[in-house]
Amino acid sequence: MTLTATAQAEPLSATDDEILEILTERIDEQKQSVGIVVGIIDANGQRVVAHGRLAKDDPRPVDGNTVFEIGSVTKVFTALLLADMVERGAIRLETPVAQLLPESVAIKAAADGMPITLKHLATHMSGLPRLPDNMVPADDTDPYADYGVAKLYTFLSGHQPTRQPGVQHEYSNLGYGLLGHALALQSGLSYEALVSERIAVPLGMTDTAITSRPEWKGRRATGHDAGLEPTSDWDLGALQGAGALRSTANDLLAFLQAAMGRKSSALTPAFTAVLAERQPLGDGNAEQALGWVISGRGDTQIVWHNGGTGGYRSFVGFRPSTGVGVVVLSNTATEAGVDDIGVHLLDKERPLAPAPVQRVAITLDPATYVAYVGTYRLAPDFDLTVFRDGDRLFAQATGQRRIEIFPEAEHRFFAKSVDAQLTFEVPAGARAASLTLHQDGQDNPAPRVSD
Repeated sequence: MTLTATAQAEPLSATDDEILEILTERIDEQKQSVGIVVGIIDANGQRVVAHGRLAKDDPRPVDGNTVFEIGSVTKVFTALLLADMVERGAIRLETPVAQLLPESVAIKAAADGMPITLKHLATHMSGLPRLPDNMVPADDTDPYADYGVAKLYTFLSGHQPTRQPGVQHEYSNLGYGLLGHALALQSGLSYEALVSERIAVPLGMTDTAITSRPEWKGRRATGHDAGLEPTSDWDLGALQGAGALRSTANDLLAFLQAAMGRKSSALTPAFTAVLAERQPLGDGNAEQALGWVISGRGDTQIVWHNGGTGGYRSFVGFRPSTGVGVVVLSNTATEAGVDDIGVHLLDKERPLAPAPVQRVAITLDPATYVAYVGTYRLAPDFDLTVFRDGDRLFAQATGQRRIEIFPEAEHRFFAKSVDAQLTFEVPAGARAASLTLHQDGQDNPAPRVSD
Protein backbone atom coordinates (compact mmCIF):
# COMPACT_ATOMS: atom_id res chain seq x y z
CA MET A 1 0.00 0.00 0.00
CA THR A 2 1.32 3.40 -0.94
CA LEU A 3 0.86 6.28 1.46
CA THR A 4 0.36 9.75 0.02
CA ALA A 5 0.04 13.12 1.65
CA THR A 6 -3.50 14.43 1.92
CA ALA A 7 -4.08 18.10 1.16
CA GLN A 8 -5.59 20.01 4.04
CA ALA A 9 -9.26 20.77 3.41
CA GLU A 10 -9.99 24.39 2.65
CA PRO A 11 -12.13 26.01 5.36
CA LEU A 12 -15.75 26.49 4.33
CA SER A 13 -16.13 29.85 6.06
CA ALA A 14 -14.00 32.89 6.76
CA THR A 15 -11.94 33.14 9.93
CA ASP A 16 -12.78 35.64 12.65
CA ASP A 17 -9.74 37.71 11.69
CA GLU A 18 -10.84 37.82 8.04
CA ILE A 19 -14.33 38.93 9.03
CA LEU A 20 -13.00 41.57 11.41
CA GLU A 21 -10.79 42.93 8.64
CA ILE A 22 -13.85 43.33 6.39
CA LEU A 23 -15.83 45.09 9.12
CA THR A 24 -12.95 47.37 10.04
CA GLU A 25 -12.54 48.48 6.43
CA ARG A 26 -16.28 49.01 5.96
CA ILE A 27 -16.66 51.07 9.15
CA ASP A 28 -13.32 52.76 9.83
CA GLU A 29 -12.09 53.38 6.29
CA GLN A 30 -15.14 53.47 4.01
CA LYS A 31 -17.36 55.14 6.66
CA GLN A 32 -20.31 52.99 5.58
CA SER A 33 -21.57 52.07 9.04
CA VAL A 34 -21.33 52.86 12.72
CA GLY A 35 -21.61 49.26 13.93
CA ILE A 36 -21.88 45.85 12.25
CA VAL A 37 -22.43 42.42 13.77
CA VAL A 38 -21.79 39.18 11.84
CA GLY A 39 -23.04 35.77 12.93
CA ILE A 40 -21.64 32.60 11.34
CA ILE A 41 -22.85 29.00 11.39
CA ASP A 42 -20.47 26.36 10.06
CA ALA A 43 -19.13 22.88 10.82
CA ASN A 44 -17.59 24.17 14.05
CA GLY A 45 -20.85 25.54 15.43
CA GLN A 46 -21.78 29.22 15.57
CA ARG A 47 -19.90 32.38 16.46
CA VAL A 48 -20.25 36.15 16.36
CA VAL A 49 -17.78 38.78 15.13
CA ALA A 50 -18.57 42.46 15.62
CA HIS A 51 -17.01 45.87 15.16
CA GLY A 52 -18.20 49.39 15.88
CA ARG A 53 -20.46 51.03 18.39
CA LEU A 54 -24.11 51.27 19.41
CA ALA A 55 -24.38 54.82 18.11
CA LYS A 56 -22.30 57.64 16.70
CA ASP A 57 -22.25 59.24 20.14
CA ASP A 58 -22.30 56.01 22.19
CA PRO A 59 -18.95 54.20 22.33
CA ARG A 60 -20.34 50.97 23.77
CA PRO A 61 -19.54 48.12 21.35
CA VAL A 62 -22.12 46.19 19.35
CA ASP A 63 -22.25 42.42 19.88
CA GLY A 64 -24.43 39.35 19.38
CA ASN A 65 -27.05 40.67 21.79
CA THR A 66 -27.36 44.13 20.25
CA VAL A 67 -30.92 44.80 19.04
CA PHE A 68 -31.36 46.04 15.45
CA GLU A 69 -34.31 46.70 13.18
CA ILE A 70 -34.20 43.88 10.61
CA GLY A 71 -36.54 45.41 8.02
CA SER A 72 -37.63 43.08 5.24
CA VAL A 73 -36.00 40.02 6.80
CA THR A 74 -39.34 40.13 8.64
CA LYS A 75 -40.91 38.80 5.43
CA VAL A 76 -39.27 35.41 6.00
CA PHE A 77 -41.00 35.26 9.40
CA THR A 78 -44.33 36.19 7.79
CA ALA A 79 -43.88 33.46 5.17
CA LEU A 80 -43.03 30.95 7.89
CA LEU A 81 -46.20 31.89 9.77
CA LEU A 82 -48.17 31.23 6.59
CA ALA A 83 -46.54 27.83 6.07
CA ASP A 84 -47.12 26.90 9.70
CA MET A 85 -50.80 27.84 9.54
CA VAL A 86 -51.15 25.74 6.40
CA GLU A 87 -49.50 22.82 8.22
CA ARG A 88 -51.98 23.28 11.07
CA GLY A 89 -54.87 23.12 8.59
CA ALA A 90 -56.11 26.61 9.42
CA ILE A 91 -55.76 27.93 5.86
CA ARG A 92 -54.48 26.91 2.42
CA LEU A 93 -51.95 28.62 0.17
CA GLU A 94 -54.79 29.01 -2.34
CA THR A 95 -57.06 30.76 0.16
CA PRO A 96 -58.12 34.16 -1.25
CA VAL A 97 -56.87 36.87 1.08
CA ALA A 98 -60.30 38.54 0.90
CA GLN A 99 -61.72 35.61 2.88
CA LEU A 100 -59.59 36.62 5.87
CA LEU A 101 -60.58 40.29 5.79
CA PRO A 102 -63.78 41.99 6.97
CA GLU A 103 -66.67 41.75 4.50
CA SER A 104 -66.60 45.54 4.16
CA VAL A 105 -63.23 45.29 2.36
CA ALA A 106 -64.08 44.65 -1.28
CA ILE A 107 -60.90 43.76 -3.17
CA LYS A 108 -61.45 44.27 -6.87
CA ALA A 109 -60.31 41.56 -9.27
CA ALA A 110 -58.55 41.97 -12.61
CA ALA A 111 -60.51 41.40 -15.82
CA ASP A 112 -60.56 37.61 -15.54
CA GLY A 113 -61.83 37.68 -11.96
CA MET A 114 -58.98 35.63 -10.41
CA PRO A 115 -58.66 36.43 -6.69
CA ILE A 116 -55.41 37.28 -4.92
CA THR A 117 -54.40 34.27 -2.81
CA LEU A 118 -52.09 33.98 0.18
CA LYS A 119 -49.55 32.25 -2.06
CA HIS A 120 -49.64 35.19 -4.48
CA LEU A 121 -48.82 37.55 -1.62
CA ALA A 122 -46.04 35.32 -0.24
CA THR A 123 -44.31 35.04 -3.63
CA HIS A 124 -44.77 38.69 -4.70
CA MET A 125 -47.09 37.59 -7.51
CA SER A 126 -50.21 39.42 -6.32
CA GLY A 127 -50.17 42.24 -8.87
CA LEU A 128 -50.29 44.73 -6.01
CA PRO A 129 -47.83 47.66 -6.22
CA ARG A 130 -44.76 47.97 -4.05
CA LEU A 131 -46.52 50.59 -1.92
CA PRO A 132 -50.12 51.85 -1.80
CA ASP A 133 -50.80 55.14 -3.56
CA ASN A 134 -52.60 56.57 -0.52
CA MET A 135 -49.44 56.35 1.58
CA VAL A 136 -48.53 60.00 2.12
CA PRO A 137 -46.21 60.11 5.15
CA ALA A 138 -46.57 62.89 7.65
CA ASP A 139 -42.94 62.26 8.58
CA ASP A 140 -40.48 61.05 5.93
CA THR A 141 -38.13 59.76 8.60
CA ASP A 142 -40.86 57.33 9.74
CA PRO A 143 -42.85 56.84 6.53
CA TYR A 144 -45.16 53.96 7.51
CA ALA A 145 -46.10 55.19 10.98
CA ASP A 146 -49.41 56.83 10.07
CA TYR A 147 -50.47 54.15 7.59
CA GLY A 148 -53.12 52.43 9.66
CA VAL A 149 -55.66 49.70 8.98
CA ALA A 150 -58.31 52.18 7.82
CA LYS A 151 -56.00 53.50 5.09
CA LEU A 152 -55.06 49.96 4.08
CA TYR A 153 -58.71 48.98 3.71
CA THR A 154 -59.49 52.17 1.80
CA PHE A 155 -56.73 51.40 -0.67
CA LEU A 156 -57.74 47.77 -1.13
CA SER A 157 -61.39 48.68 -1.73
CA GLY A 158 -60.53 51.38 -4.26
CA HIS A 159 -57.62 49.79 -6.11
CA GLN A 160 -58.29 48.44 -9.60
CA PRO A 161 -55.62 45.85 -10.53
CA THR A 162 -54.06 46.32 -13.95
CA ARG A 163 -53.11 42.64 -14.30
CA GLN A 164 -54.22 39.34 -12.87
CA PRO A 165 -52.26 37.78 -9.99
CA GLY A 166 -49.81 34.99 -10.70
CA VAL A 167 -48.53 36.52 -13.95
CA GLN A 168 -45.64 38.82 -13.01
CA HIS A 169 -43.28 39.06 -10.06
CA GLU A 170 -43.28 42.49 -8.42
CA TYR A 171 -41.72 42.94 -4.98
CA SER A 172 -44.41 44.40 -2.75
CA ASN A 173 -44.15 45.71 0.79
CA LEU A 174 -47.87 46.31 0.55
CA GLY A 175 -48.49 42.65 -0.32
CA TYR A 176 -46.44 41.34 2.61
CA GLY A 177 -47.95 43.86 4.99
CA LEU A 178 -51.38 42.66 3.89
CA LEU A 179 -50.32 39.02 4.32
CA GLY A 180 -49.13 39.61 7.88
CA HIS A 181 -52.31 41.50 8.70
CA ALA A 182 -54.53 38.76 7.26
CA LEU A 183 -52.69 35.99 9.14
CA ALA A 184 -53.02 37.94 12.37
CA LEU A 185 -56.78 38.32 11.82
CA GLN A 186 -57.10 34.59 11.12
CA SER A 187 -55.24 33.70 14.31
CA GLY A 188 -57.05 36.16 16.55
CA LEU A 189 -53.71 37.55 17.71
CA SER A 190 -51.74 40.66 16.85
CA TYR A 191 -48.97 40.15 14.32
CA GLU A 192 -46.35 40.60 17.04
CA ALA A 193 -48.05 38.11 19.36
CA LEU A 194 -48.38 35.63 16.50
CA VAL A 195 -44.65 35.80 15.74
CA SER A 196 -43.89 35.37 19.43
CA GLU A 197 -46.20 32.40 19.99
CA ARG A 198 -45.49 30.49 16.78
CA ILE A 199 -41.81 31.30 16.09
CA ALA A 200 -39.86 33.23 18.73
CA VAL A 201 -40.85 31.21 21.80
CA PRO A 202 -40.51 27.75 20.17
CA LEU A 203 -37.06 28.64 18.82
CA GLY A 204 -35.85 30.34 22.00
CA MET A 205 -35.57 33.75 20.34
CA THR A 206 -35.90 35.94 23.43
CA ASP A 207 -35.05 39.25 21.74
CA THR A 208 -37.21 39.12 18.60
CA ALA A 209 -40.18 41.48 18.81
CA ILE A 210 -41.61 44.75 17.57
CA THR A 211 -42.37 46.59 20.80
CA SER A 212 -39.33 47.82 22.71
CA ARG A 213 -38.57 45.89 25.90
CA PRO A 214 -37.05 47.09 29.19
CA GLU A 215 -34.33 44.44 28.94
CA TRP A 216 -33.15 46.00 25.68
CA LYS A 217 -31.94 49.09 27.54
CA GLY A 218 -28.23 49.54 26.97
CA ARG A 219 -28.05 47.13 24.03
CA ARG A 220 -30.44 48.57 21.49
CA ALA A 221 -28.57 50.06 18.54
CA THR A 222 -29.38 53.55 17.28
CA GLY A 223 -30.11 53.75 13.56
CA HIS A 224 -28.16 56.13 11.34
CA ASP A 225 -28.87 57.55 7.90
CA ALA A 226 -26.50 57.41 4.94
CA GLY A 227 -24.68 60.45 6.31
CA LEU A 228 -23.99 58.56 9.57
CA GLU A 229 -26.35 60.83 11.49
CA PRO A 230 -28.79 59.33 14.03
CA THR A 231 -32.28 58.86 12.63
CA SER A 232 -35.70 57.65 13.73
CA ASP A 233 -36.65 54.03 14.11
CA TRP A 234 -39.59 52.91 11.97
CA ASP A 235 -43.14 52.05 12.96
CA LEU A 236 -44.69 49.95 10.18
CA GLY A 237 -48.30 50.77 11.00
CA ALA A 238 -50.69 48.29 9.36
CA LEU A 239 -47.88 46.75 7.28
CA GLN A 240 -45.91 45.10 10.09
CA GLY A 241 -45.59 41.81 8.21
CA ALA A 242 -43.40 43.58 5.63
CA GLY A 243 -40.64 44.75 7.94
CA ALA A 244 -41.44 45.61 11.56
CA LEU A 245 -39.38 43.11 13.56
CA ARG A 246 -36.36 43.87 15.71
CA SER A 247 -33.87 41.16 16.60
CA THR A 248 -30.27 40.28 17.43
CA ALA A 249 -27.58 38.29 15.68
CA ASN A 250 -27.85 35.56 18.32
CA ASP A 251 -31.61 35.24 17.83
CA LEU A 252 -31.28 35.16 14.04
CA LEU A 253 -28.60 32.48 14.32
CA ALA A 254 -31.15 30.36 16.23
CA PHE A 255 -33.63 31.02 13.41
CA LEU A 256 -31.02 30.02 10.81
CA GLN A 257 -30.15 26.85 12.70
CA ALA A 258 -33.79 25.80 12.34
CA ALA A 259 -34.10 27.01 8.74
CA MET A 260 -31.01 25.02 7.74
CA GLY A 261 -32.33 21.86 9.37
CA ARG A 262 -29.64 21.82 12.06
CA LYS A 263 -32.19 22.27 14.84
CA SER A 264 -35.42 20.27 14.90
CA SER A 265 -38.63 21.86 16.17
CA ALA A 266 -42.37 21.89 15.63
CA LEU A 267 -41.65 24.36 12.82
CA THR A 268 -39.51 21.91 10.81
CA PRO A 269 -42.34 21.04 8.35
CA ALA A 270 -43.04 24.77 7.82
CA PHE A 271 -39.35 25.52 7.19
CA THR A 272 -39.38 22.78 4.56
CA ALA A 273 -42.59 24.07 3.01
CA VAL A 274 -41.38 27.66 2.51
CA LEU A 275 -38.62 26.40 0.22
CA ALA A 276 -40.84 23.95 -1.66
CA GLU A 277 -42.93 26.66 -3.36
CA ARG A 278 -40.83 28.45 -5.99
CA GLN A 279 -41.38 30.94 -8.79
CA PRO A 280 -38.66 31.70 -11.39
CA LEU A 281 -37.15 35.18 -11.33
CA GLY A 282 -35.42 37.22 -14.01
CA ASP A 283 -32.97 35.30 -16.16
CA GLY A 284 -33.80 31.96 -14.57
CA ASN A 285 -30.80 32.00 -12.23
CA ALA A 286 -32.93 32.91 -9.24
CA GLU A 287 -36.21 31.80 -7.70
CA GLN A 288 -38.72 33.28 -5.30
CA ALA A 289 -39.76 30.86 -2.56
CA LEU A 290 -42.21 31.73 0.20
CA GLY A 291 -40.32 34.66 1.68
CA TRP A 292 -36.81 33.48 0.80
CA VAL A 293 -34.96 34.36 -2.40
CA ILE A 294 -32.90 31.51 -3.91
CA SER A 295 -29.94 32.57 -6.07
CA GLY A 296 -27.57 30.47 -8.15
CA ARG A 297 -27.54 26.82 -9.13
CA GLY A 298 -26.02 23.63 -7.78
CA ASP A 299 -23.26 24.01 -5.23
CA THR A 300 -23.24 27.81 -5.49
CA GLN A 301 -26.90 28.20 -4.61
CA ILE A 302 -27.71 30.44 -1.64
CA VAL A 303 -30.98 31.05 0.19
CA TRP A 304 -31.29 34.59 1.51
CA HIS A 305 -33.22 37.74 2.30
CA ASN A 306 -32.09 41.25 3.10
CA GLY A 307 -33.70 44.23 4.78
CA GLY A 308 -33.42 47.94 5.23
CA THR A 309 -35.17 50.70 7.15
CA GLY A 310 -34.29 54.36 7.58
CA GLY A 311 -31.35 53.57 9.86
CA TYR A 312 -30.48 49.88 9.48
CA ARG A 313 -29.44 47.19 6.99
CA SER A 314 -29.72 43.41 7.43
CA PHE A 315 -28.86 40.17 5.64
CA VAL A 316 -29.70 36.57 6.54
CA GLY A 317 -28.76 33.63 4.32
CA PHE A 318 -27.31 30.16 4.02
CA ARG A 319 -25.62 27.95 1.45
CA PRO A 320 -27.05 24.41 1.47
CA SER A 321 -24.00 22.80 -0.20
CA THR A 322 -21.57 23.95 2.50
CA GLY A 323 -23.83 24.12 5.53
CA VAL A 324 -22.70 27.70 6.19
CA GLY A 325 -25.18 30.31 7.39
CA VAL A 326 -24.62 34.04 7.82
CA VAL A 327 -26.32 36.92 9.63
CA VAL A 328 -25.11 40.50 9.09
CA LEU A 329 -26.68 43.48 10.89
CA SER A 330 -25.73 47.15 10.55
CA ASN A 331 -27.05 50.21 12.36
CA THR A 332 -26.55 52.43 9.31
CA ALA A 333 -28.62 52.77 6.13
CA THR A 334 -25.86 53.21 3.56
CA GLU A 335 -25.97 51.89 0.01
CA ALA A 336 -22.80 49.86 0.70
CA GLY A 337 -24.56 48.13 3.55
CA VAL A 338 -24.23 44.45 4.35
CA ASP A 339 -25.58 42.42 1.40
CA ASP A 340 -22.20 42.04 -0.26
CA ILE A 341 -20.62 41.03 3.05
CA GLY A 342 -23.22 38.33 3.60
CA VAL A 343 -22.93 36.95 0.07
CA HIS A 344 -19.12 37.05 0.18
CA LEU A 345 -19.04 35.10 3.44
CA LEU A 346 -21.24 32.45 1.84
CA ASP A 347 -19.27 32.38 -1.42
CA LYS A 348 -15.78 33.86 -1.38
CA GLU A 349 -15.83 33.97 -5.19
CA ARG A 350 -18.41 36.74 -4.91
CA PRO A 351 -16.36 39.90 -4.32
CA LEU A 352 -17.08 42.63 -1.84
CA ALA A 353 -18.49 45.84 -3.28
CA PRO A 354 -15.91 48.52 -4.09
CA ALA A 355 -15.71 51.52 -1.84
CA PRO A 356 -18.45 53.97 -2.86
CA VAL A 357 -17.58 57.35 -4.31
CA GLN A 358 -17.62 59.99 -1.59
CA ARG A 359 -19.87 62.79 -2.85
CA VAL A 360 -19.93 66.27 -1.37
CA ALA A 361 -22.94 68.57 -1.54
CA ILE A 362 -22.43 72.15 -2.67
CA THR A 363 -24.57 75.18 -1.87
CA LEU A 364 -27.06 76.39 -4.48
CA ASP A 365 -29.74 79.04 -4.24
CA PRO A 366 -32.95 77.06 -3.60
CA ALA A 367 -34.72 79.44 -5.99
CA THR A 368 -32.90 77.68 -8.85
CA TYR A 369 -34.66 74.42 -7.99
CA VAL A 370 -37.74 75.55 -9.90
CA ALA A 371 -35.92 74.63 -13.12
CA TYR A 372 -35.85 70.96 -12.09
CA VAL A 373 -39.36 70.53 -10.69
CA GLY A 374 -41.57 68.28 -12.80
CA THR A 375 -42.41 64.69 -13.73
CA TYR A 376 -40.01 62.72 -15.91
CA ARG A 377 -40.86 59.43 -17.65
CA LEU A 378 -38.31 56.63 -17.21
CA ALA A 379 -40.61 53.91 -18.62
CA PRO A 380 -44.26 53.67 -19.78
CA ASP A 381 -45.53 53.00 -16.24
CA PHE A 382 -42.64 54.43 -14.25
CA ASP A 383 -42.19 58.15 -13.58
CA LEU A 384 -39.79 60.15 -11.45
CA THR A 385 -41.30 63.25 -9.90
CA VAL A 386 -38.98 66.01 -8.69
CA PHE A 387 -40.41 68.57 -6.28
CA ARG A 388 -39.50 71.15 -3.66
CA ASP A 389 -40.36 71.06 0.01
CA GLY A 390 -39.26 74.38 1.44
CA ASP A 391 -35.60 74.83 0.57
CA ARG A 392 -35.05 71.10 -0.09
CA LEU A 393 -35.37 69.12 -3.33
CA PHE A 394 -36.83 65.61 -3.50
CA ALA A 395 -37.32 62.87 -6.09
CA GLN A 396 -40.02 60.21 -5.90
CA ALA A 397 -40.36 57.23 -8.24
CA THR A 398 -43.71 55.59 -8.95
CA GLY A 399 -44.69 53.39 -6.01
CA GLN A 400 -41.70 54.42 -3.89
CA ARG A 401 -41.13 56.85 -1.05
CA ARG A 402 -39.52 60.20 -1.71
CA ILE A 403 -35.79 60.72 -1.23
CA GLU A 404 -33.92 63.98 -0.80
CA ILE A 405 -31.40 64.89 -3.50
CA PHE A 406 -28.42 67.19 -3.04
CA PRO A 407 -26.49 69.32 -5.56
CA GLU A 408 -22.90 68.30 -6.31
CA ALA A 409 -22.57 70.49 -9.42
CA GLU A 410 -24.79 72.75 -11.46
CA HIS A 411 -27.63 70.61 -12.84
CA ARG A 412 -26.29 67.45 -11.15
CA PHE A 413 -27.71 66.01 -7.93
CA PHE A 414 -27.15 62.89 -5.84
CA ALA A 415 -29.03 60.90 -3.22
CA LYS A 416 -27.44 59.88 0.05
CA SER A 417 -29.83 57.04 0.87
CA VAL A 418 -29.25 55.19 -2.43
CA ASP A 419 -26.37 55.15 -4.91
CA ALA A 420 -28.12 57.22 -7.57
CA GLN A 421 -27.47 60.54 -9.29
CA LEU A 422 -29.55 62.81 -11.53
CA THR A 423 -28.25 65.04 -14.32
CA PHE A 424 -30.73 67.60 -15.67
CA GLU A 425 -30.63 68.97 -19.23
CA VAL A 426 -31.54 72.62 -18.80
CA PRO A 427 -31.74 74.96 -21.81
CA ALA A 428 -30.60 78.50 -21.03
CA GLY A 429 -33.26 80.41 -19.15
CA ALA A 430 -35.73 77.52 -19.27
CA ARG A 431 -36.89 74.54 -17.25
CA ALA A 432 -35.20 71.16 -17.57
CA ALA A 433 -36.33 69.34 -20.69
CA SER A 434 -35.14 65.96 -19.44
CA LEU A 435 -32.99 64.22 -16.87
CA THR A 436 -30.71 61.20 -16.79
CA LEU A 437 -30.80 58.77 -13.87
CA HIS A 438 -27.37 57.27 -13.15
CA GLN A 439 -27.80 54.07 -11.15
CA ASP A 440 -26.41 50.52 -11.10
CA GLY A 441 -23.90 51.39 -13.82
CA GLN A 442 -26.61 52.51 -16.24
CA ASP A 443 -27.64 55.90 -17.61
CA ASN A 444 -31.41 56.10 -18.04
CA PRO A 445 -32.74 59.20 -19.87
CA ALA A 446 -36.19 60.51 -18.99
CA PRO A 447 -38.03 63.34 -20.78
CA ARG A 448 -40.14 65.78 -18.82
CA VAL A 449 -43.82 64.91 -19.26
CA SER A 450 -45.43 67.48 -16.95
CA ASP A 451 -44.67 70.40 -14.65
